[in-house]
Parts: sequence; structure tokens; C-alpha cells
Amino acid sequence: MSEILNKLSGQGVAIWLDDINRERLRTGNLEQLIREKNVVGVTSNPTIFANALSKGDAYNTQLHDLAVRGVDVGEAVRAITTYDIRWAADVLRPVYDATGGVDGRVSLEVDPRLARDSEKTVAEARALWWLVDRPNLFIKIPATVEGLPAITQALSEGISVNVTLIFSLERYRAVMDAWLAGLEAAQAKGLDLSKIDSVASFFVSRVDSEIDKRLDKLGKPELKGKAGVANARLAYAAFEDVMNSERWQRLRSAGARPQRPLWASTGVKNPEYSDTLYVDQLVVPGTVNTMPEKTLDATADHANVSGDTVRPFYEQAWNTMAALKEAGIDYDDVVKVLEDEGVDKFEASWNELLESVTKNLVP
Repeated sequence: MSEILNKLSGQGVAIWLDDINRERLRTGNLEQLIREKNVVGVTSNPTIFANALSKGDAYNTQLHDLAVRGVDVGEAVRAITTYDIRWAADVLRPVYDATGGVDGRVSLEVDPRLARDSEKTVAEARALWWLVDRPNLFIKIPATVEGLPAITQALSEGISVNVTLIFSLERYRAVMDAWLAGLEAAQAKGLDLSKIDSVASFFVSRVDSEIDKRLDKLGKPELKGKAGVANARLAYAAFEDVMNSERWQRLRSAGARPQRPLWASTGVKNPEYSDTLYVDQLVVPGTVNTMPEKTLDATADHANVSGDTVRPFYEQAWNTMAALKEAGIDYDDVVKVLEDEGVDKFEASWNELLESVTKNLVP
């Protein structure tokens, strides 16, 4: 087991794998990563599933059976994805039990085509929660404006939620408000708050990718590669504000657990940057870092884990954001573009998944 990964876990950072596929499950690779790489959770998204179906033969038998039964493509996709998620949830169940339900979690996203429809998102969340039927499941709901009431409603019904596609600090605060409202509604219904969990997936590398492009056009290369980390650090400051609020303290005393910040999109896109940049610079207790396997391996090999790299740097983060604004970066436009692109990319991957399944639904 990597000494560096042990250090990272010891600093209070939960290591989750940002990938799932049936080959990984049937070969025992996920169990191996739990044993050897400190992996305590798994996230999935439409892109991950589309990639999984495009490689190997792990899905052939199920695809054949679904074709023989004459199911439509929508039902087939649900059957395939929930099968993998259930399997992964069972593999991670010992972690879930050992951590009192904090980790050992597996995330499954609602159909991204519903991202702008609150009612349909809630209906899909209920269906997936019922289909998987595992206590260590997270239903991923995007943090669009329409997603916010869906987050509240799902939590109020006892459905644990991974809020995804968060880019802006303003939207993150709205997400935390939606989470608190969901817990308050659940409490009013008499539900056990300790059984309802949530994480908030704050995206990192995509912020740098978008802002770096704009900095190149502005002739300000000295500010490149700084926005993603600064933005995430300020998100943690916002999280601390909520954790110190009377509203949260009332829920905490009733048994609720924090909605942990989850650093998402931590695979480095620019080869000029350290391949562990979004791990080294975002070490702080009570967070999750969900990594592609390439980033996980790099972290195990040579990450620099040397204590808290978030809270001592709040002032630096504010100064970075101020410098970006002065350089001509329109933050509000950046985060809007990123949210729209994020939804579009996941929808495109979902359509790719539908097309792949359709082609393979041959008896």
C-alpha cells in the first residue's frame, strides 16, 4: 500500500475512483484498489459508461439477454448501468459498514437529458434509488437551477444525493441551501437524518481549462493554472461558513451528517502542469477527491502530501480571483459556459451510450 495514499487518507481526504466498468468488477480489480490504493468510493457518469461499453466483451451476455427479451433501449441502459452500480455497491459494502456509512459509496447519475426538468429528475432519482436498492448508493443530480429543487425533494424522501457539475461559488452556496432544506423537510417527516448522506461535487480542472484559454487571448499567461485551485479553496471556505451556522448545528444535533465537498475533474488536462496538482493543492479534512485511475496511480507514486493546503491559503485564493478579474476574466460567464458544456457533454455521452446499446441489442 502506498505511503503517500496513507498520508492523504490520514489527512481526512477520502479517495474515490472516478471510473467503473464490468471488467474491473468481474476481475476483482475494484477489490484490489480498495486493498492497495485506499479507494473507499466510486463515481460514475454517462461518459464513463459509454467508454465501458465500447471496450471488451463484458456486457455481451447481458446485451444478448436483453435483446432476446425485446426490451427497449432505455430499459436496457437502466438494466446495464444499475447492474454495475449494484455490484460495485456490494463490493464497497464492507467499507460502508466500517466507516458508519460515510464512505463505501457508489454514485449513479440521472439521465442528463433531464437536467433542466425538476419533476422528471426527481422521478428518475426515485426510480434509480428503487432499482439499485443499496443503502450505499448516491444518486447524482446536476446543480443546474432546475436541479436545486430536485436535490431538496430527493433528500426530503431519504434519497442520498451526489450533487454534480458545480462550478461557481454562488451556485455551491445554493446547493448547500438546497441540501439543508432537504434535511429539514426529511426531519419534519420523521426520517432518520443519519441515514441520508450527500456530497457536493465541485469541478476543478475544467475551470482552469476554460480560464487558461481566455488568459492566452488576453496575453496573461502568468495567471494560468491558478483559477481551479483558488476557486475550490474558496468553496471550502463557503462550506466552513455553513458548518458554523446555527441552521446546520440544529440539524447536526438531530443526527445529520455534513455534505462533504468532493473535488471532481481532478485529472490534469494541461501536460505542462503537475499530474497531481489537484490532489497536492486540495488537501483538507472532511473532503473527497475522486480520481481517474491515471491520477490515482500518479498520486500513489509521487504526490506531495504535506498537510492542509486549503485553509492557510484563503487570502491567496481571493487575491488570485481578484487578479483574474482585473486581467479581464468574466467569472460569471466562465461558470455559465462550463455548466452548459458540462450538461451538453454528459448528454452527448448518454446519446452515445444509447446508440451503442441499440447497435448491440441483437438476439
